[in-house]
Amino acid sequence: MRIIPFIVSTVVTVALVFALNKRWGKVPDLGNFLSPQTGFWQAAEGDGEDRNESFSFPSLKGKASVYLDERLVPHVFADNDEDAYFAQGFLHAKYRLWQMELQTYAAAGRIAEHLGNDPKFINFDREQRRSGMVYAAENALKVFESDPESKASCDAYTAGVNAYINGLTQSTLPIEYKLLGYKPEPWSNLKIALFLKQMSKTLAGYDEDLENTAAKPRLSFEDLMQLDKQVPDSLLPIVPKGTAFDAPSVVPVKPANADSLYFEKRDTVKVIQVSKPNPLNGSNNWVVSGKKTASGAPILCNDPHLELTFPSIWYEMQITTPNVNVYGATFPGSPNVIIGFNDNIAWGVTNAQRDVRDWYEIQFKDDSRKEYLYNGNWTSTQFRIDTIKVKGAANVYDSVAYTVFGPVVYDKTFSKELSKNKALALRWTAHDASNEGLTFYKLNRAKNYNDYLAAIKTFTTPGQNFVFESRGGDIAIWQQGKFPARWYGQGVYLMRGTDSSYQWQGFIPQAENPHALNPERGFLESANQRPVDSTYPYFIPGNYITPRGISIERNLSRMNNITVDDMKALQNNVYSVMAEDARKILLHNVNENTLDADAKNYLTTFKSWDLNTSAASTGATVYQTWMDSLKQGIWRDEWQRDSLRNPYPTEETLVEWIHKDSAFKWIDDVSTPQHETLRDVVTQAFEKAAAQLKKDEAAGKLQWAAHKDPIIFHLLKAAVPSFSRKIPVGGWSNVINAVTDTHGPSWRMIVQMSSPTEAWGVYPGGQDGNPGSKFYDNFVDTWATGKYYRLWMMKESEKNDKRIIGTLNFNRG
Repeated sequence: MRIIPFIVSTVVTVALVFALNKRWGKVPDLGNFLSPQTGFWQAAEGDGEDRNESFSFPSLKGKASVYLDERLVPHVFADNDEDAYFAQGFLHAKYRLWQMELQTYAAAGRIAEHLGNDPKFINFDREQRRSGMVYAAENALKVFESDPESKASCDAYTAGVNAYINGLTQSTLPIEYKLLGYKPEPWSNLKIALFLKQMSKTLAGYDEDLENTAAKPRLSFEDLMQLDKQVPDSLLPIVPKGTAFDAPSVVPVKPANADSLYFEKRDTVKVIQVSKPNPLNGSNNWVVSGKKTASGAPILCNDPHLELTFPSIWYEMQITTPNVNVYGATFPGSPNVIIGFNDNIAWGVTNAQRDVRDWYEIQFKDDSRKEYLYNGNWTSTQFRIDTIKVKGAANVYDSVAYTVFGPVVYDKTFSKELSKNKALALRWTAHDASNEGLTFYKLNRAKNYNDYLAAIKTFTTPGQNFVFESRGGDIAIWQQGKFPARWYGQGVYLMRGTDSSYQWQGFIPQAENPHALNPERGFLESANQRPVDSTYPYFIPGNYITPRGISIERNLSRMNNITVDDMKALQNNVYSVMAEDARKILLHNVNENTLDADAKNYLTTFKSWDLNTSAASTGATVYQTWMDSLKQGIWRDEWQRDSLRNPYPTEETLVEWIHKDSAFKWIDDVSTPQHETLRDVVTQAFEKAAAQLKKDEAAGKLQWAAHKDPIIFHLLKAAVPSFSRKIPVGGWSNVINAVTDTHGPSWRMIVQMSSPTEAWGVYPGGQDGNPGSKFYDNFVDTWATGKYYRLWMMKESEKNDKRIIGTLNFNRG
């Protein structure tokens, strides 16, 4: 009778072997995933990990040594630049390979190929390809491969990445590959270009051309300019007020038919973009001259605000060769240091928020899309045929039409809203040939202001504010990018693409970009606000943010004998100048007599609030809940009635207008027969907010951190919740410490150009992308509590310092 149990056991074993070695939906290949030899167990890392390794590669020219310090920050010392970039590529791959690949897959429209047969992945991939991301990267690649320095650094970097990939085995694959069931492919210089173009899209501003066009029947151009003020009354621009600007050397001419065929034309378009840059992407930077500091040396600060993720977008390192000695934050996926300092200068960046993407309506001759009308002639279309591989499903084929304006992103093959042979083409500066990598290559080696200026001139997209300090005492800022010279109103709406009259007529010369050098006041700052006041001679639409700049400028103006500790405190400042302005008008207009007991208690909390959006604050929660309710009360009636797809006007716009005009025309609720006053809507908004606050309090979410619920997600987000982490911190998007629920200061850096240079930094993550490593998230608590690490610009003579926990030696052979 023993044969029966044996047969049953054999059948079960065979079934388990089959089941565990097959992917079932989103479940990984469990046999390999759970294998002690090759599975996820290999990601676990012990405290005694040996971090000493030696490598030999024939492509090296000499040797390089990498000293890993106690935070796992590598200090690269190489005989020559190429070997340093080889080591950088190897290190990026060693600690961040999956992240690097995912970013380039996203840029190239290859997400469905690896994440599966989901309509949202396929539509994302189609839009990426139709937006010309690969086309843009190919154009950039031609430029930087034609430059000897760029090509040499990228070739070496790519070789380093591939050297690491070639040494991987199933057991040493990063855990995400095992979860998703695929393996890395060879790296290439095109992937570097793709990564940089993905950053261009992430920071491309927030164009609303299509949404504005859809709103034309209800929102006039005058309404739009009122609700999206380009020069707010409260503006403190990046370039100090009173700066005199030269007459423009490019004077674009508005088409003769613009009033009737552009501003007044009521044809709408209802296309919704699949993916858009997040409007919360932003940053702060500032620099103070030595005449305002205690040390007499300038101090530069930078904290770029991006989505907070595991692994972090940044990777900290030092690169030293006979030609360069630089330290700072690098992008896994690209050579050089992106934000940092060397022996002579420091630099940082913030997003310009400028609109560099315009949309054109194309008229095809027929369904074939082979010809489109342009300047009275039927012009031949160029096609790119794309094959979108879909994991677990058949390939999707797409043909993308290219016109004189750029790629056709939306036509009736991709949007149900379009018909009659009409289509929408995208003109974007990122499509143009450029070499942004060369900017950072040169900045890494810059010695003075002239070197800095020469470096940033090669940077075209996305528009950035490059702040600068030098050991010689200079401080400067340039808003750098390739910006179209527009006639007033150009690019606010979808434009006519049947002739050349609405095309860009040129670009603002680089010398006329907003900039300042050594101002009398002794400091410069940028925080995504408009760069110049109304005297600047060009129309520069953008998604500008004013409050953070006001707060920074207010603080720096009154500070003297500034220390590094003062700058640390300022980067972590959570005071809300927006709430300061709003509280006056809210308290003036709320009718306390109509409030119930709970509402009165919340109002008392608001009155006594210190205006800091600190983690434990309840006043911040009351304010933001009230303001969110007021925004609904002011805007929802028109937006809901007209099905407007525009986002609501900003909180900044609302506060500024109700301060200026208590009879602001948008206050009245058009869905009711009576005429509402500001007092009515403010009171009603607070009553609704109080009801929500009572629910929040019952749920334990009245404190600000609990209310906004900030989290650092792993890049796979909900798929692996255990790889993510809650961070109970304060801050908000319009305060200096701009932490929201998912965004915030992704790298804080402070550099005092004393002798020797003193620098501090931190980011909310860790050097190792492996969730099983103690270096995966070990910086988070330091960052969350507003603390910093001293950045160690190591000398190779210090290789035996106790801070060194491992050495990687790279030799030719």
